[in-house]
Amino acid sequence: MRNHDAAHAVSPGESFSRLRGSQGAPGSAAGSDETRGQENPRGRHAILIVDDKPELLNSLHQLVGLHGYQADKALGGAEALRALGGKRYDVVLLDLIMPGVSGHDVLDYASREGLDCKIIVVSGDSSFSGIKHALHCGAFDFVKKPYEAGELIATMETALRQCELEDQNQAMGEKLRESEELHRFIVNNSPDLVYMLDRNGCFIFLNDRLESLLGYERDELIGRHYTELVDDDHLERARNVFNERRMGERAATNVELKLKSRLNRRGPRLFHAQSLWMELTAEGVYSDPNERTRENFVGTYGTARDISERKEAEEVINFQAYHDLLTHLPNRALLKDRLSLAIAHARRNKRKLAVMFLDLDRFKLVNDTLGHTMGDRLLKAVANRLQSCLRRGDTLARFGGDEFTLLLPEVRTKDDVVVIASKILDRLNAPFVIDGHELFVGASIGISIYPEAGDSEETLIQNADIAMYQVKGRGKNGYQFFSEEMNHSFSTRLSLERELRNGLAQGELKVYYQPQVSLLSGRITGVEALVRWQHPVRGLVEPIDFLPMAEETGLICQIDEYVQSQAFRDVAYWRSKGFDGMRVSVNLSATQLEKEGFVDRFVASLQQCGLEAQAVKLEITENTLMQDMEVIIPKLKELRRLGVHIAIDDFGTGYSSLSYLQQFPIQTLKIDRSFVGDIREDESDASIVNAIVAMARGLKLDLIAEGVENRTQLRYLHAQGCSEGQGFFFSRPVPASEITTMIRQNPFESVVREGTASAGSSAPAGAF
Repeated sequence: MRNHDAAHAVSPGESFSRLRGSQGAPGSAAGSDETRGQENPRGRHAILIVDDKPELLNSLHQLVGLHGYQADKALGGAEALRALGGKRYDVVLLDLIMPGVSGHDVLDYASREGLDCKIIVVSGDSSFSGIKHALHCGAFDFVKKPYEAGELIATMETALRQCELEDQNQAMGEKLRESEELHRFIVNNSPDLVYMLDRNGCFIFLNDRLESLLGYERDELIGRHYTELVDDDHLERARNVFNERRMGERAATNVELKLKSRLNRRGPRLFHAQSLWMELTAEGVYSDPNERTRENFVGTYGTARDISERKEAEEVINFQAYHDLLTHLPNRALLKDRLSLAIAHARRNKRKLAVMFLDLDRFKLVNDTLGHTMGDRLLKAVANRLQSCLRRGDTLARFGGDEFTLLLPEVRTKDDVVVIASKILDRLNAPFVIDGHELFVGASIGISIYPEAGDSEETLIQNADIAMYQVKGRGKNGYQFFSEEMNHSFSTRLSLERELRNGLAQGELKVYYQPQVSLLSGRITGVEALVRWQHPVRGLVEPIDFLPMAEETGLICQIDEYVQSQAFRDVAYWRSKGFDGMRVSVNLSATQLEKEGFVDRFVASLQQCGLEAQAVKLEITENTLMQDMEVIIPKLKELRRLGVHIAIDDFGTGYSSLSYLQQFPIQTLKIDRSFVGDIREDESDASIVNAIVAMARGLKLDLIAEGVENRTQLRYLHAQGCSEGQGFFFSRPVPASEITTMIRQNPFESVVREGTASAGSSAPAGAF
């Protein structure tokens, strides 16, 4: 207990200045909240005032508040116990003499519960036994009632400062423990072996990495000489590293040597030691770093890093730089290097050489259908077959994807190259059987001959590539030698691409419409939107002349969006003029469908044009559907939920699988024109059309035939139950203005009535 007399009384202003120091704002009792937060780790001071007399409780609460502190109040001991049980306090100002639960009971509770707070007894009970009990129960100090304000506040501030010091000391202790644990963790979890030798070269410390790296227990090596760990062939080098005595820049760094290991590189323990390549760094340790004498030398500190994987990686990296990892064939870098040498040799000896650029046919279909793993296995099988066609000295390289390049450094005539090209095609035409799947791939081969087709590696490869595209264009699965005319065609293609880009910007693309007619009533039920290019010089360019190139260059997405937007506006106009049943079919490419945010943009385009989703039918090819089903199916289902109709275009030319028809939200099948074209007057039926009609009827799908060109086809389709048709028999694709006239005049009713008159009185049961 401290004895506070008048001579030692501290004024409130002095006491708060002492607590907050020079950083407190003038007139502030305890400084700003920010300052107190920095000084006191507990944040704002938590103070509890306990008294059984309300007037004394409120008086003391006001006194504490006047000095800038916030405090909780507890009227009586019972309320104090509840407060202490629910909150942590820094300081408690406690009256002893209270009815029921006394201050002594509160002290006993705080002692029993081990509460971390400073209890200052403020009581009129100044008996020795009362004070002794209070201090025995852990009271911080005692202030007798009636108290002097300055004395009470000074005592409370002393207690608060003590709390701060204890918190700071605890924080420092925790930081010290964390630091020790961190250093211990870093050393023992280091990927390197960390060791310490005494002055005689014996181990006095080894970290936990020893066992996982070399397979030794720490106790096996502590006190043993370092030479027991060094490979016999590297002992001489180790003497200048393990027991290194130098420090700083002169110390040994990154010295490569071998250490004995009881572990296999893959993990299992061996019965005999093997050696691993390690990289050692070490330096001497002295009791006084400024006095590096023999007497002050303590030992050697060092680290050893496993570099076996690095050495293996260097070999792998060197291989990867010049080889394809999937097929282990040379890559384009190694091919160009060998081609450069072959050109120099051919130039010096006045010889010829050939470069073949080979692109697999139908590989993408296999890859998309059976997955990339199956595609990779097929590529390796193809590489093996191609290697069997090589002569000694030839180089087969994988150029990328499903493209391969073959260098023939010694050829006398084109016939020599033809023999090899024919052999390759023959080998690749045979089926590949992988996991029970019988796979067929062909190849399109472009060939360039040095020096006729070029005198540099870049030119020869590029011209062989151009020749390969000529094969692709005429039906694939063949070979073609490069000629200058092809170079002109290639330049023309690049020019066409540039002109198409300009045409998109200049608004040269036009939307034409082909009517879709009911084979029951002859009325126009809808139109298909088709794109035409009104070229300023070439005139009207048909889609077949620019859409394939647009798909290769990625322009197809811009074209699709343009056609759809224009078609939506036109159909919205027709519907506003009273033709409510009109709908429009628009084509959808895989590129557009797979783009992020496609559904939102499609719906926004509909809303912008004022067209209902029910008036739109999306026509998608079977191959597009199979591109990425996990991405495509949710998008189509969302569009179907909004009311958009989904149709399979060119049905029968792709997969024609019942399984995918059931997975996709499809309402319509569109019979490809090639099957409709097979319908002849002298044929009683067309088996493929019959099968498609039966499939559609079984799945309750609508059916529309494209390419209807004569009455025979019309009668047959009507008899089979096909509900709609389109083709030149009704109309060629025409501008929107002509469609408007057709809708008003409806000229096809009599044509359909006459064309189907001999087909029977009505369509078969279940027609749609």
